[in-house]
Formats: sequence, structure tokens, C-alpha cells
Amino acid sequence: MVATNRIGEAVMAQPLLALLRQRDRTLRIDALCTPHTAAVFRAMPEVGEVLEAPDSVGRLSGTAAFVRLGWQLRARGYQRAYLLSGEPGPALSALIAGIPERIGHSRPGQRRLLNRLHEPSGAGALPLAAHYAQLAFAPGEPLPGDVRAPRLMRCARRERSVRTRFGLGDTGPLILLCPGAEHGLARRWPTRHYAALASLLCDAWPEAELVVLGSARERATATEIAALSGQPVRNLAGATAIDEAIAIVSQAGAVVTGDSGMMHLAAAYGRPQVAVFGATDPRHTAPRSPRARVEWLHLPCSPCFGHDCPLGQPDCLHLIAPAVVLDSLSKAMRFEAAGIRPVR
Repeated sequence: MVATNRIGEAVMAQPLLALLRQRDRTLRIDALCTPHTAAVFRAMPEVGEVLEAPDSVGRLSGTAAFVRLGWQLRARGYQRAYLLSGEPGPALSALIAGIPERIGHSRPGQRRLLNRLHEPSGAGALPLAAHYAQLAFAPGEPLPGDVRAPRLMRCARRERSVRTRFGLGDTGPLILLCPGAEHGLARRWPTRHYAALASLLCDAWPEAELVVLGSARERATATEIAALSGQPVRNLAGATAIDEAIAIVSQAGAVVTGDSGMMHLAAAYGRPQVAVFGATDPRHTAPRSPRARVEWLHLPCSPCFGHDCPLGQPDCLHLIAPAVVLDSLSKAMRFEAAGIRPVR
């Protein structure tokens, strides 16, 4: 049983599930999550059943919801719970459910609720996928080698259905621009840069279909990108359910994102992509794919992990030119693999 509430974190949990299944082929793994990440877990071949926790549990609105959830889980007879969230609520549910082994990283709110504790290795010491993968082993036991990259299953029927529903063509490449950044402008490539890139992409691949994809919160940004570009850019921000967005990402010809859940989805499907980093650190959360390229200037003030730039304007993002991203995306589409590209 796995609990995590963010799309990127859910994707990064897949190598843990693959390790657990590799160690015991008979193991049944169910995933407990909020509706926000349910579609991600359904795309994992290791997951048997996805249990959607009520929204009140996902928002951590009080202990009563976790107590009720624990009693609901009790009848299922689970033997182990892998707690990926640092919040005490899911761990409380696992305790009330009578699950014998409750496994997770040692955090202040969970220590008394878990009985197989892994000490944190330090902020940023391990990539997130490796941080989660540690839970497959005994506390203190080193990882036996590199952790495999996350992989999600494609669903051809769902992909066709989504193409039909949104009128997406199938003659040219589908190129996605995903400007979403949940944690402030210091983590989002400028809107005008996305618009300029859209114009460059239309010149480079006139047969391509350009789509801006994201949540309802990015709708206004997507509208601005389309307007500034002067190109026929489709705005699907806020128009898709999460499972539909995943089906669009899984068949994309190319994807441009920031450090976001969409970035990790594109990597898990092996899509050619460029991830633009600013305030965060790709050495910790880079997309895990040979077809992913990262643009990151690594200025002296970066990574600051801030939501807003303390200097007024995030040069770490503003100075990454659209032409540079176009060149990087062209190489990704030709499968010219590259790692993190720091200061030029």
C-alpha cells in the first residue's frame, strides 16, 4: 500500500513497486492515493487495485477522516504499508487498519506510528526515486546499484479515445507545452518564452500540432501563450481530466516543461522532452529518461528552491532563450541523449 499525493512523486514511486515485485513475484500491491494521482498508479503494471482516498484525506482536513479510512482498510488484511507521504494521517490509518509492518522514512509526525523506520539521508542527498526505493530494503541497507527509471504503461485504446475527443490529428507530431509550476514564478519559464518557442516550433515543424496542456490554474497562462505566439496553438489547459492528460502525454512527439509532474510523466513514457529548471535542482529531481534533456543555468544563486525570486526577476529562467530550448528539443527528438547541461 503506497500513499503519495503529487503526480511527480507518484511517478517516482514506481521503481519502488518494481523492486518489491521483483523480490516477490506473488506479492499483491494496492495503491492508496487521492483521486489526483489515481490515474498515475493505474498506469503501473505492478499495481493490483487503486484505492482512492476521500478528498478530505488528501487535504489532511483532520484525524477523523484518517480514523475512518483505517477502519475501512482493516477488513482487507494488508501485511505491509509503505508510507511515502511525510504526513502522519496515512500512517495513522495504517496503524488503525492493524497492518503489522508500517514502513517509511523517519519524520517527526510519523515516528511513533511506523515500526520500520529508515533514517533520512539528508535533503537532496538522493534522487527522489532512490529515496523511495530505499524502503524496499532493510533500514541502513545500501541500495544494490542504480535505481531503474520509472516506467508507465501506455493504453492504445485510451490514446485513440482522447485524440478523437479533443480532435487531435495523427499526421504530424504532437508537441506539448506544459507551463505549469505549482510553487511560484521562480519555477516557471516565462510566458513570453513559451510563446516565442511556439512560433519557432511552427517554423521548424509546420506539420506539427502544438498543444498547451495543464490544469485549470494554467488556463490564463495558456491563453496568453497562444495569443502572444500568433500561431494556431491549442489550449487544453483545464479541459482534460488527469487520465486524459496522461493519455495525451504518453503519445506526444515532444514535450517542453518546467520541473513539474508533467515532466516526470513525459520521462516515464520515454517522450522526447526538454525540462527547463530555475530555482530547483535537476540533480535531485531531473526527468529520468535517455530522451530527456535539461536546460539549467546553475547561476550562483541557484538552486534557491524559492517560490518567488528574492532578486526580483529569476534570471535562472529568463536567461534561458527559446532558441536554446528549440535546439535542445530538436536533439531530443533525434534521440541525441544528454544529461544536465549547466553553465555554458
